[in-house]
Amino acid sequence: MDTLVSTAPPSVPATLRKLYVGRFAFAAVWAGLLFATADTLGPLSVALLLIYPLFDVAAAVVDVRSAKANGGTAPALHVNIAISSLAVIGLAVAVTSGIPDVLRIWGAWAVASGLVQLVAGAVRRALGGQWPMIISGAISVLAGTSFITQAGSGDPTLVNLAGYAFLGGVFFLVSALRLKPTRNRA
Repeated sequence: MDTLVSTAPPSVPATLRKLYVGRFAFAAVWAGLLFATADTLGPLSVALLLIYPLFDVAAAVVDVRSAKANGGTAPALHVNIAISSLAVIGLAVAVTSGIPDVLRIWGAWAVASGLVQLVAGAVRRALGGQWPMIISGAISVLAGTSFITQAGSGDPTLVNLAGYAFLGGVFFLVSALRLKPTRNRA
């Protein structure tokens, strides 16, 4: 993991910047759509709940490929791919049981992926722009715990998932803006 940090080629920050901006845009649109449908588990909200972790898998695959193309390794991202893939399966089952089960699965996913994000951000801190990712990972752990707790409340809703996704997207945008600029190859 340290090889990515200490010898990161100039293309790594540029690739991460594009990926992070894309993740922000996706999260903003996704959050708006989920917020509009958060009261029930209808076809659109169910599709959105499954698309979000699938997008996370796709983004992590792009991130892994970028790391490998530049001579690095990304074991934390491989773990994230596995966790998010399991989340898709868990959510596909949970949507048939109701919002409380969705919140439990989403919460468990948020805790696990938040821990992975903390590790990945710490390993990549030399690239710059990773403190927002580290903070976002910590917030994800706390938010996931609150989703699990909310699942047992009298009137659980998916609204908080929209806010969580949007805030996560903002952290990706901040990270994109704070990545060290790419060096010109001479």
